[in-house]
Amino acid sequence: MSFSEIRRKDVVNICDGRKLGKPIDLILNDSACVQALVVPGRSGGMLGFLKQDREGCVIDWSRVRRIGDDVILVEVDADRFNTQ
Repeated sequence: MSFSEIRRKDVVNICDGRKLGKPIDLILNDSACVQALVVPGRSGGMLGFLKQDREGCVIDWSRVRRIGDDVILVEVDADRFNTQ
């Protein structure tokens, strides 16, 4: 699967059903394996498994549960997601 296919999918948090946006970047490790997915940042910042980056919010690849035809399901603790 190419990044151009991934970036057309919505990222949805399965903990609360919240749509987090479409991927804007991938972070690769030294072996060129995907380490994290980056979605657009939210005002108010992120806590827990989402780390605020200057261009977006980084979701560790281990939090990706399934990649479907239209969505990427991630599991991010809803209590730690700042909604401000």
